[in-house]
Amino acid sequence: MIDAHVHIERGPYEISWINHFIDQAIESDISELYLLEHSHRFIEFDEMYSEIQKHNEYQSNWFGKKERRSINEYIILINNLREMSFPIKIKFGLEICYLPGVDRIIYENDFKNKFDFLTGSVHWISNWGFDHKKEFWIGKDVDSIYLEYYKLINEAIESKLFNIIAHPDSIKCFNYYPSFDQGDFLKEISINAKKNNVKMEQSCGLFNNYNHTLIGLNQQFLDILKFHDVEIITASDAHRPEDVGKNIKKAFEIMNRI
Repeated sequence: MIDAHVHIERGPYEISWINHFIDQAIESDISELYLLEHSHRFIEFDEMYSEIQKHNEYQSNWFGKKERRSINEYIILINNLREMSFPIKIKFGLEICYLPGVDRIIYENDFKNKFDFLTGSVHWISNWGFDHKKEFWIGKDVDSIYLEYYKLINEAIESKLFNIIAHPDSIKCFNYYPSFDQGDFLKEISINAKKNNVKMEQSCGLFNNYNHTLIGLNQQFLDILKFHDVEIITASDAHRPEDVGKNIKKAFEIMNRI
């Protein structure tokens, strides 16, 4: 089984820390592990988050509390790890927020060649972090939010910047849903993903981290992705070693249920 979304952010850039993730992966019957970091951790991406910090005090404080470092430290770790052998297959990448300026940063730094994969994610809608606090949704136009979210997901796919789209249904994190049927929008996403050879995550992240009732994508989304022959990849969205592989088996079984 594959766990395609595991963050190493809570420990040092040392092989001993990475070994904790590998040990848990083996314990969880994971044969292929995708390790990554968030783009907001690195100073090379700072300009992308300038407007987000201005959006409100909460977001300014949230970003200000993040540990800041150069991505070169992460690349050095990766290069050292690539010289080693491990009992399972490991890939190294980035989860990059899809925001204005992201394409220039990726190309100017040659990140597509420095990492095994780039995972694109949508966490911000008009500079608002929709997945931070449930109360921030109060008074929002849910239909408009969903329409903008799907627009951004499609743009991220069509940008050709990313190999994978992370948790493509994370807009449901706090159980707000639109009044309209989402089928046509999910179909457009699926067609674009297939055309651009972009994998879509069957992510356990909302279940593991937000106590959502559903593991992974809903059946409608899964069915449409399968119909259009889109590659779907399981992911835990772990942020600590003990969560590697968490509920991956269940997500895999749901994904392959006839």
